[in-house]
Amino acid sequence: MTDNGSDAGDTAGDEIAHQAGDVPVHPAYGVVRGVTPYASVLLCNNPGNMELDGTNTWILRAPGSAECVVVDPGPPNKKGHVKRVAEQPGIALVLITHRHFDHTGAIARLRKRVDVPVRARSAKYTHGAAPLADREVIEIAGLRITVLYTPGHTGDSVSFLVEWEDRRALLTGDTILGSGTTVIDPSDGTLRDYLNSLNRIIVEGEDAVLLPAHGPDHPQVGPVARYYKKHREERIDQIVAALDDLGVSAKKAKPMKVVRKVYADVDKKLWPAARMSVKAQLEYLREH
Repeated sequence: MTDNGSDAGDTAGDEIAHQAGDVPVHPAYGVVRGVTPYASVLLCNNPGNMELDGTNTWILRAPGSAECVVVDPGPPNKKGHVKRVAEQPGIALVLITHRHFDHTGAIARLRKRVDVPVRARSAKYTHGAAPLADREVIEIAGLRITVLYTPGHTGDSVSFLVEWEDRRALLTGDTILGSGTTVIDPSDGTLRDYLNSLNRIIVEGEDAVLLPAHGPDHPQVGPVARYYKKHREERIDQIVAALDDLGVSAKKAKPMKVVRKVYADVDKKLWPAARMSVKAQLEYLREH
């Protein structure tokens, strides 16, 4: 969500990645790291509390295909990252998982270098094509990509189920991260939608490789999605207990007072993010 760092950091990241060895592992800045035969990642050097190690820009291409698809080009002020993305041969389409600017900020800069369609759930971030539709199937770069509408983190969040031969991967954006748990943006995300999206991912992506927008990839989506669901349910129970201790209802509770009680063992730097999720959780409890 929030970018920090500079292009000077991009260069330093390149050196670290190349010194790490012939086979890069996450986090590997400035190099295209192969994850599956049809999915590679270019990690932007924009680490932060909300971005973990940085934003993962995914490059999708079936073996032997002249075309590729770019997913989430990154934040707005990382010229070196955009240059590396644009250098990928055969870019035919750019896909966006959701509206946050650490994913969409580089769209304009990338389009100046590579004139290809950009597609998102939101028309605001769509250029030269129609917005993405739920269950739409895109056949491109030798791959079958199914759009899954998975709101909750934001109102426009989507995931991409990528299929090649008998292999599957799920690009989850910020709906499921590679480490830690995600924040629900209360401006348009809701906990009810988020829990429904987790259920959908468990049903439709159980055996797929997890390719998140932040953090490392994982060999299977299902266990991570179930952990996320359990974590959310436990947080709801903790908030209910905190409301009882505070002697207030979900309707009258102040989010930061709940944060101080429920997230007392969490670094205070993360409390603003926790407040966002608590607001969404309180709204969920008000509805129920």
